[in-house]
Amino acid sequence: MAGPSTHGLFARLKAAAADDWRAYVEHDFVRALADGTLAEASFRHYLEQDYLFLIQFARAYSLAAYKADDLAGMRAATAIADGLLNVEMRLHVDYCAGWGVSAAALEALPEATATIAYTRYVLDRGQSGDLLDLMAALAPCVVGYGEIGARLAADPATKRDGNPYLPWIEMYSGADYGPVAEAAVAELNRLGEQRATGPRMPALVRTFRTATRLEAGFWQMGLDRAM
Repeated sequence: MAGPSTHGLFARLKAAAADDWRAYVEHDFVRALADGTLAEASFRHYLEQDYLFLIQFARAYSLAAYKADDLAGMRAATAIADGLLNVEMRLHVDYCAGWGVSAAALEALPEATATIAYTRYVLDRGQSGDLLDLMAALAPCVVGYGEIGARLAADPATKRDGNPYLPWIEMYSGADYGPVAEAAVAELNRLGEQRATGPRMPALVRTFRTATRLEAGFWQMGLDRAM
């Protein structure tokens, strides 16, 4: 995956939230994925909650289509919502099956506190703000996973042989996911050119930082499962 542009709104938000971003993309959960030491119970719990997470993100992108004020934004949001509902969730179910988690089990799961915290925050920002507020809240997840996958795949220290989490790394560093992350950056930057006037920046930075911290909390939820 090509790295995100060093210009535009995404780069400005990431720079303003540099410490929180680093804590998210270099979290102990991520490090344990790379060296294969993550407890299976932690990863399984993360996988289960990530399925529920995807459901709420599909709702968020459906809201983005409603909030969009041009056809380009509507098409971008509905394409992502369709991909989440009809492609990514199916792939996630198949992947979970390899870890002994059935589709029926996924459907019956309760949402963890960390899942509720992040997804409802994203939906709240979309409902109370405009499309730019919503995209700023969504970006840490969509773009961060691509950055993490690409970095771990390129790092010679990442364990390959016998690492049960290598398929996850390959999924988020692969040719299918890279364009998703790049499109999210491009859309955020496009909206930024239209709407990110000077007075709006402090609020956008707060949204981005909060969402980034909630993403780190999602990793921590997985780690805590094995404790």
